[in-house]
Amino acid sequence: MSQPLRILTTEFQPWDLLKARAEADLGFEVEFIECDFINTQRRAAVDPQSYDIYDQCFHNLDLVWHRRAIQAIDTRRITQWDKLGNLTLTGAEDHRPQLGDAPLSRLYVQPDGTLSSVPTGKISMLPTFYNFDSFAVEASLIDVDREVTSWAELLAPRWAGRVALVDEPAIGSFDLALGLSSAGRMRFADMGNMTVAEIDALIEHARRLVQSGHLASFWQRANEPVEGFVRGDLKVASIWSPALVEMKAAGVKVRQAQPQEGYRAWHGGMCLSRHLEGARLDRAYEWLNWYLDGYAGAVVARQGYYMSAPDRVRAHLAPDEWAYWYDGLPAASDLPDATGQTAILKGSVRSGGPLSDRARHIAIWNTTMDEHNYLVRRWTEVVALAAARRGSGQRAG
Repeated sequence: MSQPLRILTTEFQPWDLLKARAEADLGFEVEFIECDFINTQRRAAVDPQSYDIYDQCFHNLDLVWHRRAIQAIDTRRITQWDKLGNLTLTGAEDHRPQLGDAPLSRLYVQPDGTLSSVPTGKISMLPTFYNFDSFAVEASLIDVDREVTSWAELLAPRWAGRVALVDEPAIGSFDLALGLSSAGRMRFADMGNMTVAEIDALIEHARRLVQSGHLASFWQRANEPVEGFVRGDLKVASIWSPALVEMKAAGVKVRQAQPQEGYRAWHGGMCLSRHLEGARLDRAYEWLNWYLDGYAGAVVARQGYYMSAPDRVRAHLAPDEWAYWYDGLPAASDLPDATGQTAILKGSVRSGGPLSDRARHIAIWNTTMDEHNYLVRRWTEVVALAAARRGSGQRAG
């Protein structure tokens, strides 16, 4: 019996909802190896023999590429390559400057082995699903669309002691930076590539927010903020779209904010391990093509994600689902989540509207900066401080 195709991934990927269908369609076994963000990236970089496909995000690409842990993907072997959307292949739906790690900036492999936006027949990572994130707000007593209009809301006194950020330095730091910038408390020469001095200032603000009790916690797993909102401990938090859908299915009243400054965008993708060759490489390409063929895109659409090859997805969604998730129209009927449970009630409208509107409203892409290692060290200090305060039972009054 041949070894299964091994896919190194994170909880971003709803692999447990894909595995059986993929194996039935492909005719071979698929094994998913799930780790947290940091350990997934570390394993991908230092142990490429332990996986066949690396499934992460474009802002996590540089380390594994520069370590030569992955090999280039031949676009001629990707059946949906010419069907990928504009955001993926051009980097923007408008003409605003692209802060951070837009996928296009490191998509194409150049003849000298570097990555850039100049098209070639080779790519570093196959673009898969993507989204536009902001933060969740408890919506039982306020009209979030009307009353919460800026990233500065993360710092609003009315939420003191009930705010959480994601504990991923390349993501959570930008939520905070957007909040501080929007509130006029900090200025950045280039938020997508902060200097050491700017990181120090950002961390000092974070420490004060923790010490004052305003910033309550940092979360690592997507279920943690869900539990916080359900308990009533949280009112505002960094959030992933599947968590929002999960809370809607459970009847928890939350809403994603639509910041006037724009969303923090990200784009997922899959890479080929450097050891792949022959029949095993062929199977890896089969998996990549299966993933873009529509079924997986429909599953992640019901979690609130968009797929890079949307035309194939549409055939796997009911018309009411496509209208809600992609076109931003009111739900014409109750709609299911990825597990089949009713999550979106008839008449609901997706925060931010249609894909076209959201894609034109990006403030920054998730980013691994030049000073990423320094940011990680300083960020860890703040997370440890917050954990110590929780352990001692301190909180805002």
